[in-house]
Amino acid sequence: MAFHAEGLVAIIVFYLAILAVGIWAAWKTKNTGSEGDRSEAIIVGGRDIGLLVGGFTMTATWVGGGYINGTAEAVYVPGYGLAWAQAPIGYSLSLILGGLFFAKPMRSKGYVTMLDPFQQLYGKRMGGLLFIPALMGEMFWAAAIFSALGATISVIIDVNINISVIISALIATMYTLVGGLYSVAYTDVVQLFCIFLGLWISVPFAMSHPAVTDIGLTAVHHVHQAPWLGSINSLDIYTWLDNFLLLTLGGIPWQAYFQRVLSSSSATYAQVLSFLAAFGCIVMAVPAILIGAIGASTAWNETEYGVPDPMTKKEADMILPIVLQYLCPVYISFFGLGAVSAAVMSSADSSILSASSMFARNIYQLSFRQNASDRELVWVMRITVFLFGASATAMALLASSVYGLWYLSSDLVYIIIFPQLLCVLFIKGTNTYGAIAGYLFGLVLRITGGEPYLYLQPLIYYPGCYPDENNIYIQRFPFKTLAMLTSFFTNIIVSYLAKYLFESGTLPPKLDFLDAVVARYSREHMDKATLVKSDNIVLNELAPVNPRHSLTLSSTFTNKEAFNYVDSSPELSNAEDN
Repeated sequence: MAFHAEGLVAIIVFYLAILAVGIWAAWKTKNTGSEGDRSEAIIVGGRDIGLLVGGFTMTATWVGGGYINGTAEAVYVPGYGLAWAQAPIGYSLSLILGGLFFAKPMRSKGYVTMLDPFQQLYGKRMGGLLFIPALMGEMFWAAAIFSALGATISVIIDVNINISVIISALIATMYTLVGGLYSVAYTDVVQLFCIFLGLWISVPFAMSHPAVTDIGLTAVHHVHQAPWLGSINSLDIYTWLDNFLLLTLGGIPWQAYFQRVLSSSSATYAQVLSFLAAFGCIVMAVPAILIGAIGASTAWNETEYGVPDPMTKKEADMILPIVLQYLCPVYISFFGLGAVSAAVMSSADSSILSASSMFARNIYQLSFRQNASDRELVWVMRITVFLFGASATAMALLASSVYGLWYLSSDLVYIIIFPQLLCVLFIKGTNTYGAIAGYLFGLVLRITGGEPYLYLQPLIYYPGCYPDENNIYIQRFPFKTLAMLTSFFTNIIVSYLAKYLFESGTLPPKLDFLDAVVARYSREHMDKATLVKSDNIVLNELAPVNPRHSLTLSSTFTNKEAFNYVDSSPELSNAEDN
């Protein structure tokens, strides 16, 4: 394949334009709001992101390199087809559910990151534990799409894959470093426009290539391969449902999503942004679906690609750039390449900023340095943006199974964080003991289910499992959803059991080592009348009961009233009046 100097120039111009927009947005941030709110401006954009920019940035966050490449691949692969391209519908439903049930309570309570409610209710220890799967999801996702971008650029303009990954990561990290959410949001507007324009320009040229059969015919008839509409076998229905629920429900508890929700100017706007992004995800998936269908309708032996076809060469994951390269004129393929680059950067910058925001606020500030100055937090975020960007780049270059690690970490987000988010927002009475138990049960059930991408054999063989070509057992049973439900109900059961044991006196207060039950409810049940009438209460046992640790964190939140979770208790109000 020849080196394309024109393509390299086009990519450089595109990257410089994106960098310029990012720096302009950073300058805009610096001249907006007070200097004392600089860290919050970086994380949530001063909470004044409007509908237009907010809709673009939320859509662009989901419509990444993995989204468009993965959708085209699913449609192209024989035996799968459109029936298995779950991301467009799954992520759109995820955004709709997020807007209906999660956006309003999160935005109206003035949270700054997704982990805030966990630390407010369960304490800083639990917040630290939940940071681990959240960080893994963001970092491995960024690494996976950097890796995909490098491969795409190397296919079309034949430059070294490592150089393309490093330069792309540097550009995304640089404007995120200087401007935070403002830079990410405004560059997303440009990137989404590039994705839409680049892919739609490419589709007519690819479809009119002489080697391409009418996609309406190949949708239902076997021409060059199985029909690209695909089908779902009865044996695979539970696997399909498990994956679909993972995309739909597991797509909600991501900091990248809640960062946009929390940056909106009102709770209503946060909901509308989610609905706009859901529509945007569907629209942006259409050209990727068509490109996958074109790939399935092409006689590759009649093109410069030659034989065997991409599926036989195990290049199905690269079908989108291959279609751009071999079925479109050179100048059109460069537009498409710009679209892919834009898609990757629009997701990678969001992931890096999300990881940095959670670390700076929920780990550094709320767990270790509650009195940290705003300037200090800004520098912590800048340093971690650089470190996380460098780490994602290193993983993209060195790890042979980045996608496998991302699949596993996204499973953990679904299995661990989603049920915890349900409990912390909607189930009254859950506590740290239940949260830890649910976390551990979900983690164990997921790990013991195995992971083919990491060649991890299962320890629990569910009904219907079978070995693949590498003798790694594949689970047909929806064990991921089982693990998520187990985590959810374990949290509730253990929380209420702990509450009963401590409040009934079965366990002494001194055993509440997490200060999750006694310290929280002691003022409700140990008022003056109880102490006078109860002969069996030893006062010196009650004296050492300390306030719950996480209560001291309320001063660090923006909306303090929202974090006084006991205000609504009439019993407590009466006790305090006495």
